[in-house]
Amino acid sequence: MATAVPPIISPKEDLPPPLTSASEPPPLFDGTTRLYLAYHCPYAQRAWIARNCKGLQDKIKVVAIDLADRPAWYKEKVYPENKVPALEHNNQVKGESLDLVKYIDSNFDGPALLPDDSAKKQFAEELLAFSDGFNSAFFSCLRSKGDVSDEAAAAVDKIEAALGKFSDGPFFLGQFSLVDMAYVPFIERFQIFYSGIKKDDLAKGRPNLHKFIEEVNKVDAYTQTKLDPQFLLDQMKEKFGIA
Repeated sequence: MATAVPPIISPKEDLPPPLTSASEPPPLFDGTTRLYLAYHCPYAQRAWIARNCKGLQDKIKVVAIDLADRPAWYKEKVYPENKVPALEHNNQVKGESLDLVKYIDSNFDGPALLPDDSAKKQFAEELLAFSDGFNSAFFSCLRSKGDVSDEAAAAVDKIEAALGKFSDGPFFLGQFSLVDMAYVPFIERFQIFYSGIKKDDLAKGRPNLHKFIEEVNKVDAYTQTKLDPQFLLDQMKEKFGIA
């Protein structure tokens, strides 16, 4: 048995339904490269975007896991951490979303996900180091009552400033890169939550962020992973007990 694929805004491939505790495992370590993910998971979405951006749809097979009813074999035979994302490649399984984005960039053909410019590479590492802090502010905002917290507002303001550092494009390093892949799943959810729960506009008074959101929604590698906003809002409400 398997659950249904959630509503994806711009699907460009036939995606498999999530595997549940009743599902048989795929033929593990048979030479197939597999990206294990959950369609609604922002961490997994990072690696999914990287896979799409490199044009690896035919090289890296998506295997979806139902996190609410995950198969026992996933922990026992695939990834003992029992989390997503995970990548099965060359008879090994690797995890941690930011590590996987870098691994996919370094070990597969396709467009480079980082520019050669040394200043941009250094700034990329600074931004990746801040991503956990940004995500923490996002999740604390989800749990908080009332208006948007000062912590969340400050985190978004830092993103606004970072998006203004380079003038050769609307993204963190100018052109679309793995830094954008790290942040956009959370910015997307932050925006939905601000609008749907806090009745606030995340990009209001933040022109760089407004432009980023506008332009990233033209990037196929991202939109192919983007779920229906109402689906995500309902899921976040349920997870965090918000009426």
